Amino acid sequence: MYWNAKLERLDPEALQELQLTRLREIMARAAASPFYGRRLQEAGLTAADLRSLDDFRRLPLTTKDELRAHGKEMLTRPLTDMVRLHASSGTTGQATVIYYTRADIEAWADLVARSLYMAGMRADDVFQNMMGYGLFTGGLGFHYGAERLGALTIPIGAGNSQRQLQLMQQFGTTAVHIIPSYALYLLNTFAQHGLAPRSLSLRLAFLGAEPHSEDMRRRIEAAYGVRAYNSYGLSEMNGPGVAFECPEQNGMHVWEDSFLMEVLDPVTLEPVAPGETGELVFTNLTRQGMPLLRYRTRDLASYDLAPCACGRRFKRLSRIKGRSDDMVIIKGVNIFPMQIDKVLMAMPEVGTHYLVELSRVDFNDQMLVKVEVQQSFFQEDLKYLKQLQKRITEALKSELLVTPRVELVEPNALPRSEGKAQRVIDKRS
Repeated sequence: MYWNAKLERLDPEALQELQLTRLREIMARAAASPFYGRRLQEAGLTAADLRSLDDFRRLPLTTKDELRAHGKEMLTRPLTDMVRLHASSGTTGQATVIYYTRADIEAWADLVARSLYMAGMRADDVFQNMMGYGLFTGGLGFHYGAERLGALTIPIGAGNSQRQLQLMQQFGTTAVHIIPSYALYLLNTFAQHGLAPRSLSLRLAFLGAEPHSEDMRRRIEAAYGVRAYNSYGLSEMNGPGVAFECPEQNGMHVWEDSFLMEVLDPVTLEPVAPGETGELVFTNLTRQGMPLLRYRTRDLASYDLAPCACGRRFKRLSRIKGRSDDMVIIKGVNIFPMQIDKVLMAMPEVGTHYLVELSRVDFNDQMLVKVEVQQSFFQEDLKYLKQLQKRITEALKSELLVTPRVELVEPNALPRSEGKAQRVIDKRS
């Protein structure tokens, strides 16, 4: 049940003591970097000043723009000590680069192995990694974790749907790492080959790389006959393995022995109470080469302090409810794409794909939601489809507080991709 029982079963008092010890160590290490050396000096804060975790909040937050501009100045060791880098590009196209020492790679692999083991994967599983490899952390992060656990690992990567099915059949794949929207997209390939997903040996699916609703998870579980687990990670904190669901599927356990998490109001930057939505802020507690202190993720979520039935006492993170920089404003109303997903995936008539188009007509914002309808429902008469269209419109209006225009389309009518699904197209600019 536990990959590392000593760490995973820490009580809150012992965890806080460990975090404080590691925080002092990481601050002393970070002070050796030009960037954090200046920042700590300006804040008048040293590792010796930390008497409690609250003292740490005297340090200013680190932003993604600062990481892009001063990344190499955050290194605590010479570049020759680094063995790998990962990078993700932002809206500006300028890469956000993270450097890893060999010890960082080993620690990361162990965290992912711990996560997979908690969810039920074992050394006798056959793990098919359907995420992209390369600069993206998701592919290699899970790969190294699965190998550390001892599972037979198939590094197929993303796309090539027909080959994915062949490998599942040939090697008896029991666990997959997959983008949620691609898991639904792949069902079309199964149907084209007359193959039932439930006829395979699959029993576990690890979903990542894009936010998804509970209803989308249940659709994937029903279609494939698996237990599907949500995970959270970001390249700035290693990649996958920051938080992961246990078999209770009731929130993602944050590995607080390795990451100090704060949940702050994105406007006031003050801590929010358990259950309230805020922006996630993380600090690496063990990274050797490039620790980040109080890093603003822009991801919005809430947390739960209640003990979990699995026996772990770490904070549990809710699903990511959106990103503060993914929010769109329609007629003065703040809307997150996940709100639309939650409404549509809860309706059995809705297919696996939808598309939101935003436009501006005569200076007024317009929202068009194109929704694929399941084949069995699309064959109904026009009156039924009009009623369905009205129900979807009213459900979206209730959730969003804005009335969209809803267009029903046939199954597979909307464009698809083997990577992350593009759900929102903003034509207003």
